[in-house]
Amino acid sequence: MFNKIQKRILFTLFTASLFIFSVGASPTDNEMSFEINGLQDLDPLVDLEVTVEIQAIRSLQKFEYPNPKTLEAIDWFSDPDFFVKVIINDQEFVSDIWYDTKYIYNPDFSPTLDVSDEEEFVNIKIQLYDWNAFGNVLCDLSANGKDVELTYSLKTGHWSGGDFLEDSSGYGRLNGCADGSMYKRQRDCELWFNIYQNDFDGDGIPYWTEVNEYDTDPLVDNTGEDSDKDDVPIEWEWKWNYDPFKKDNHYYLDPDDDGLDNLEEYFVSKWGSDPYRADVFIELDYMEESPDGVSSVLPEGADELLSTAFNRFDKVFHLDEGEMGGGGEIIPFDDYIGDRDLDKVYDEYFLHYDDNNWRRGVFRYSLIIYDPGRAGYNFRRGAFVLSSNRIKEKPTPDIPRTRAVAWASVYMHEMGHTFDFHNPGVDNPNFWQYVNYKSCMLYRYTYRLVDYSDGSRINDFNDWEDMDLKHFQREW
Repeated sequence: MFNKIQKRILFTLFTASLFIFSVGASPTDNEMSFEINGLQDLDPLVDLEVTVEIQAIRSLQKFEYPNPKTLEAIDWFSDPDFFVKVIINDQEFVSDIWYDTKYIYNPDFSPTLDVSDEEEFVNIKIQLYDWNAFGNVLCDLSANGKDVELTYSLKTGHWSGGDFLEDSSGYGRLNGCADGSMYKRQRDCELWFNIYQNDFDGDGIPYWTEVNEYDTDPLVDNTGEDSDKDDVPIEWEWKWNYDPFKKDNHYYLDPDDDGLDNLEEYFVSKWGSDPYRADVFIELDYMEESPDGVSSVLPEGADELLSTAFNRFDKVFHLDEGEMGGGGEIIPFDDYIGDRDLDKVYDEYFLHYDDNNWRRGVFRYSLIIYDPGRAGYNFRRGAFVLSSNRIKEKPTPDIPRTRAVAWASVYMHEMGHTFDFHNPGVDNPNFWQYVNYKSCMLYRYTYRLVDYSDGSRINDFNDWEDMDLKHFQREW
């Protein structure tokens, strides 16, 4: 195999010869290639390497108190002791062990392999294990089996197999619940990843695609270019398999029907959105602590419980507490804020006095304050408020895990109204009539259950199917 310097010299001579001998010649539809010893080199500018980047690992273990038969832990002796195996063309890479950790973000594990520059496809397998002294246990990441096998193309930079473009779980996201095991004991987990190859100009678009499909210069970084003037740049359209030279009306395209058009999906793509998988974005702002020490923040762990509930069903939850450019703002303390003043808070802290703020159609809005008059309620179709003072008075044990469950449950209850749940069990004071409706929307389970119901029981309702993801956009 030629090294990089040799390849660049040969490529320079090759492109120069193309220029000299193409004068007066007619263009053809033949695939442009660069051959060494009779074999097509898929990228003459670099010695090709493929990297599998592990971005996040999350346990989806169960903790449904009203459903004791579904209680599950990945590891019954501690929180999981995760480690990952990645196999690239039969070469195995094993991560360190992340001991006693349910949620791992940016784990700094990105195995890279030098691959053949003449063979298009690279075989990849991803496995997630829970380490145990008496034997490692394979966790479930797949709708078929437990591990995931993928085929990566050096020509297109896309992969297929156990994860693929337009996958309902998301491209670059594995979900052990994709087989319908939300309430089964299968050590379900989710894993976020990316696969990429080195690229001379740094725009991430493979040489072969630039030369044979796009007719762009593989020596020039095309990041940010929008040749078709549809307000979405080439790198996003390449990743999601749109033609960057054919104008699409992304303002109206919403292939996953989650209420976010493709232009909005592009705006939030840096935070993990996928145009072919439902995403739920919500902003959260807080009131400063009260004089008597009541804190108006979500307890530690509540956000992870919410993510787990939504992510199991491939409706990926994104909570903005300041990481996504809008949440985490602190509102001055007031011992009471009513409806009219809540609208003022909404205008100032969410819209920032801009009625055309693009976040209005993407993010729901949530607010925790000392006292709005009730424990919680929606003051707009896409906005709700919770009372820190009233929720702390609810009879829940003063245990961190229990507090997190109570807060996540009531947060999810109020958020449910932004999905237009209106079956007879929702907010019904005669909740004993619907005990089989295992949803935080039923008062019996509010503060105890971080989930909506799946409709699998008698006299039950399927919240997850009835969810209207666009309801919050229809303002009153």
